[in-house]
Amino acid sequence: MIDFAACAAASPELNFQWSGNRCRIMLTNTGDAPRRFGEVVLFAGTPGCPASTRFYGEGYSMLSQYQGTLERFESLTPYSDAGHYRLPGKEGFFSCYNLWLLFPAGEPVQLAGFSSCRRFSGKFHFNPERFEAVLELEQLELAPGETVELEEFFTASGFDRETLLAEFSARLAANHSRPGWNGPQPAGWCSWYSYGPEVTERDIFENLAAIRASLPELRFIQIDDGYQAKMGDWLTPHPNFPAGVRSLCERVREAGFEPALWVAPFIAEADSELFREHPEFFVRNEAGEPLSSGDCSFGGWRNGPWYMLDGSHPGACAWLREVFRVMRREWGCRYFKLDANVWGGFPFGRRHGAVTSVEAYRSGMAAIRDGAGEGAFILGCNAPMWPSLGCCDGMRVTGDINRNWKTFRMLAAECFRRNWQHGRLWLNDPDCAVLTNQNGSALTPAEFGFHAAHLLASGGLVLSGDKIPELDGAARDTLRRLIRLAGAPARFLDPEFRTAVAERDGRTLYFFFNPGDAGVDFLSPLRVRLAAHSACVIEK
Repeated sequence: MIDFAACAAASPELNFQWSGNRCRIMLTNTGDAPRRFGEVVLFAGTPGCPASTRFYGEGYSMLSQYQGTLERFESLTPYSDAGHYRLPGKEGFFSCYNLWLLFPAGEPVQLAGFSSCRRFSGKFHFNPERFEAVLELEQLELAPGETVELEEFFTASGFDRETLLAEFSARLAANHSRPGWNGPQPAGWCSWYSYGPEVTERDIFENLAAIRASLPELRFIQIDDGYQAKMGDWLTPHPNFPAGVRSLCERVREAGFEPALWVAPFIAEADSELFREHPEFFVRNEAGEPLSSGDCSFGGWRNGPWYMLDGSHPGACAWLREVFRVMRREWGCRYFKLDANVWGGFPFGRRHGAVTSVEAYRSGMAAIRDGAGEGAFILGCNAPMWPSLGCCDGMRVTGDINRNWKTFRMLAAECFRRNWQHGRLWLNDPDCAVLTNQNGSALTPAEFGFHAAHLLASGGLVLSGDKIPELDGAARDTLRRLIRLAGAPARFLDPEFRTAVAERDGRTLYFFFNPGDAGVDFLSPLRVRLAAHSACVIEK
């Protein structure tokens, strides 16, 4: 078991103030000249457990999660911070961010994490022989004698993983209070998984009519990527929306529903009006020119390479306020899905202000919140996880859904490891329910049942991604059940995330998941036999 207090860096520049399980850390430039600080090691030592010890680690990006052992590192997703996003690591070490869980065989679980993220990003570097808990200060300059408070650190151990995460989340919430969304947990429909960027005004109206006739529980009509003329020009409609997005939002409200808009506020494509007219709003390279995301990281999934909005630039923040003011005050939209947010928090390039990437991102998010006004629901997606604390009402906690079994299984694994965040840090979004085969997909009824059970276990947002006019009665009933029983996340009873229990609507729900390729028997908490690729939910 790691004694972090004993592993604190022996440096006169660092001061550690422990209060129970949490530690306040101060850094002082003790020299007689200004000094810049990059990655600062706070704690270092030996893991104190075998190389075969299992671990779980969070990612910087929403799309990154890690597991394995101290000697075998696995990315739970195809989108690792180092491989996909090209974030720097440390040679000879594995790296994760924010949260590190160790599971020594037969011993208490150990949790270590950064319980705040106001300015600096926390990391854990580790291998079987050594670990380091560090903060990236991004060449922060301190004058002689100047002191800066770093991020809070938290550690705890115990045999119940869920209890440890509840304690950790309480510290995160104490440092980053949740925004003020007071409405019911949103439920709705999303255009992306049936229409993609080719969505049209007519597609929205056809689904709106079907929702009004048969699924009025889907209150929010989420118009996803494709309504805008260019990435970055969010107020200029695509030709597929000839009457304009404002008119579309008015039609949605007249039908008794609420419009919701997808926006990627921190990126712009090269030929957008925003980028052409205001190149000064963007993160710059060493030559002082706008830095292409493709030159430092992943260039973007559509119409790339993208350029990254600088949240430390006053003009960029004024632009963000105005965009969301128009969408809220003039278009009548109060639900915003913010995508590609991690591009606003990448630690690359030069910014207008003398701030870290975390501070710049949080400044941009504050401008968005200011423009969207009170009562707005802001959903983060593809976001930097800990920098988004206190900025988002909801958070996507998985990658994108796709109509194949591999994706169904992977997204359940991603979601279940973040179930503890739901209702504590934000409302979790496990991504859309897709309950019909499309475009040649061949999912079985059992596999659709596994997907629906995963969404129910998450307790999170319920948004349909299907073409509503094509849903049969069974699929509509499944959506209604998911909405009715949404609430507290299921608590998992085993380390493999196969059995869980939740209290919903005055009932106890027992969950059983079998993502394997052969049948399996469950003996606890109930006796259940499951075929391959299936799940079961029993209400008591």
